Amino acid sequence: MTMNKIGWKELVDFPELGLKGVPAKIDTGARTSVIHCAHIEVFKRYRKNFVRFTPLDESTGQETQEFVYPFHKERRVKNSFGQEENRIVILTTIELYNTVYPIEISLRDRSNMEFPMLLGRSFIRKKFLVDVSRSNLSYKSKQKKIKNTKQ
Repeated sequence: MTMNKIGWKELVDFPELGLKGVPAKIDTGARTSVIHCAHIEVFKRYRKNFVRFTPLDESTGQETQEFVYPFHKERRVKNSFGQEENRIVILTTIELYNTVYPIEISLRDRSNMEFPMLLGRSFIRKKFLVDVSRSNLSYKSKQKKIKNTKQ
């Protein structure tokens, strides 16, 4: 079985969230994937927990809206400074190489970070090989297919 390669950074799409070309750093040292969100709030509706959040707010230059998702779980995660913190995790989908995959992502304010998204090893494992000397391989493959279909 051949695996697609991804670079040290990729542009990814989130079909369910209507987000395209989100800059993501590939982080094999991080277990969990994380996306920048603002206004993260857990609340109850009809005795079930939900989470309300705004992904990629104005600080990232993307136009987004508020979403309400079923609460999946809360996970204890070590942040980049080695401190443990609780994070809300949702289930959604991500698209790379014109293939849609299910993904667990934690929600966090990353407005002070270079990349609004980190793809962790739980998602990468058994799907992709990481070529740290390259970048945006999935996006370039998508552009090549678009160009070839127009000819």
